[in-house]
Amino acid sequence: MSESNSPDSWERQVLEKVALAAVQEQRRSRHWGIFFKLMGFGYLFILLFLAMGWIGKGEVPIPGRHTALVELQGVIAPNEASADRIITGLQEAFKDKDTKGVILRINSPGGSPVQAGYINDEIKRLRAKYPAIPLYAVVEDICASGGYYVAAAADKIYVDKASLVGSIGVLMDGFGFTSGMEKLGIERRLLTAGENKGFLDPFSPVSPKQKEFAEAMLSEIHQQFIQVVRQGRGKRLKETPETFSGLIWTGQQSIENGLADAMGSSEYVAREVIKAENIVDYTPKEGFAERFAKRFGAVMAKSLNPLTQSGVSLH
Repeated sequence: MSESNSPDSWERQVLEKVALAAVQEQRRSRHWGIFFKLMGFGYLFILLFLAMGWIGKGEVPIPGRHTALVELQGVIAPNEASADRIITGLQEAFKDKDTKGVILRINSPGGSPVQAGYINDEIKRLRAKYPAIPLYAVVEDICASGGYYVAAAADKIYVDKASLVGSIGVLMDGFGFTSGMEKLGIERRLLTAGENKGFLDPFSPVSPKQKEFAEAMLSEIHQQFIQVVRQGRGKRLKETPETFSGLIWTGQQSIENGLADAMGSSEYVAREVIKAENIVDYTPKEGFAERFAKRFGAVMAKSLNPLTQSGVSLH
């Protein structure tokens, strides 16, 4: 019997074929594994880029005459509903030749008087520049303090009967820890250059002089707020001793006292008032990277100065 026909040779050939087939199958499996991993990574990268706003920013065609919408949601502050973001949206809305009217939809408890003032001023500028395009404020759950400061610049203010509107006032809040420090035997050692550099320090007794200064400053900002409301609402405003006291009213009450004009949602205003039912959202969208940077910056700021974050706000 020849070597090639021997039982050992035959078994060896079979084993070689089996081994070769196994190796080839492993290679195929490895190649498919690499392929599916690459597909998976590609899918994840696409999702990441979309979330960060790096892709998908192309211009979306807007079909004909429409109502422009800009959202003001949350606290009016540099890192939240900032003047830059709202103003950018308003400018884009007004300059579009197919915009028939603009809705500023507000759901805000207030915030920075400076940021609210910027938005109010820009609304007035845009209304003067584009006199044929009206701007209406539509209130959702709440339009208080700084939110109302912004709304006062609108041609008309629409509310829901249960919306909360008003709170025309200014506050500066903080804490005092002097009694607790005395009980714990803690001594405050504050060194300053300038007698008022430790202004309203929460670990020091209240200075009557500094308190008086702060109240005068709040009163001045309050008067600025009052003037804005009077200019914006004009003869529609029914002033009473409570109008500028900081009280807040329901939507129905706000119509009765002249702080708002009528009931209506964004869809109602677009359809029945502006007569352009198609609504296009011009609110600038914040990407993941921008949100992360702002959150990280805010956390770092608080960690560096955690107990002295009092400031003037329209809340």
